[in-house]
Amino acid sequence: MSELDRLLAEIRACQLCAAQLPHGVRPVLQASASARLLIVSQAPGRKVHASGVPFDDVSGDRLRDWLGVDKATFYDARRIAIVPMGFCFPGSARGADLPPRRECAPTWQPRLLPLLRKVELTLAIGRYAQVGLLGSQAAASLTDTVQAWRTHLAQGVLPLPHPSPRNQLWTKRNPWFAEELLPVLRDRVANALAHPAPRR
Repeated sequence: MSELDRLLAEIRACQLCAAQLPHGVRPVLQASASARLLIVSQAPGRKVHASGVPFDDVSGDRLRDWLGVDKATFYDARRIAIVPMGFCFPGSARGADLPPRRECAPTWQPRLLPLLRKVELTLAIGRYAQVGLLGSQAAASLTDTVQAWRTHLAQGVLPLPHPSPRNQLWTKRNPWFAEELLPVLRDRVANALAHPAPRR
């Protein structure tokens, strides 16, 4: 068993936040040492918590459309790693999901991300992921951070809004996202995934 396999097993057995998770512990992620694309998102929602499959919801359908990839490619861990800021569903309040648990990313990402050595492009989806990955380089708002995508992309990180249907108004108010950013996103994703996946 590789170092990454051992770490993934440790993550999937994590009980760190068990007492604070109203729906129980179920870490959801996928990763492989051969992955060329890394998706860093926020935390699983209720449906993903139930299925145990990352982005197994309407947001996932929209994200795959943004990326220009099908489900088979998206769920091939040899090619795409999906590592949220929080691995477990944090619960919800007032009709919206709670933020990722603060314990998760500091505990696991410093150990996990360095093992993904072949990643060519990292997507920072949503405000929590952008602050977590970009630190002080993240702007005061999600919109300002995403608008500066060219600067961040030069460092290998492409910030995106969350693909939730709740953000459809945001995309309508920011037509440059579809006109300028999405074509570049699809091109960069295609280039990253052009490498053949290793045999199983």
